[in-house]
Amino acid sequence: MEGLRLIVGLGNPGPEHARTRHNAGFWFVDALAEKLGGRFGLESKLFGETCKVEIAGQPVWLLKPATFMNLSGKSITAALRYWKIEPEQALLAHDELDLSPGTARLKFDGGHGGQNGLRDTIRLLGHAKFHRLRVGIGHPGHKDKVTPWVLGRPGRDDEAVILRAIDEAIDVLPLAVQGDFNEAMKRLHTSKA
Repeated sequence: MEGLRLIVGLGNPGPEHARTRHNAGFWFVDALAEKLGGRFGLESKLFGETCKVEIAGQPVWLLKPATFMNLSGKSITAALRYWKIEPEQALLAHDELDLSPGTARLKFDGGHGGQNGLRDTIRLLGHAKFHRLRVGIGHPGHKDKVTPWVLGRPGRDDEAVILRAIDEAIDVLPLAVQGDFNEAMKRLHTSKA
């Protein structure tokens, strides 16, 4: 399988959303850019902020859509077209209610699980054949509490373990960039307990 050429963080723009659970995808690409010395700049024709980094000797684009979450697909499809990147070469990092904080999982294809950024991207692409990094944020326990939960900020302990899971995911990214997704998954999904 071809390696990654585009890594997208899903989130909502603006300082009021910066540290919310729903922005875990932004946390991921921000941490990645910081680690690799990349700086995001606004790219209006792609409806988002972009940054180019090198991972495992390969150039990789990072993207943070400046649309709101439920319109993320507009920015993602524009970037794929502009850079001539196949969806299979893209990784979308997003918050995941079904995983506990401190857990990150790689996945290819599948449904959107109610995640609006994925839903919009799948709708515009007409398929779901792209990679995902599911960053666990935990579930509030009742579906009626989901919206304030995802739009709220995690407590200090949860934030710390979410950031640790992001670091663990960053550690396996070189394998994914080289196309070795199975090994990347194996390493990320094997508990370090």
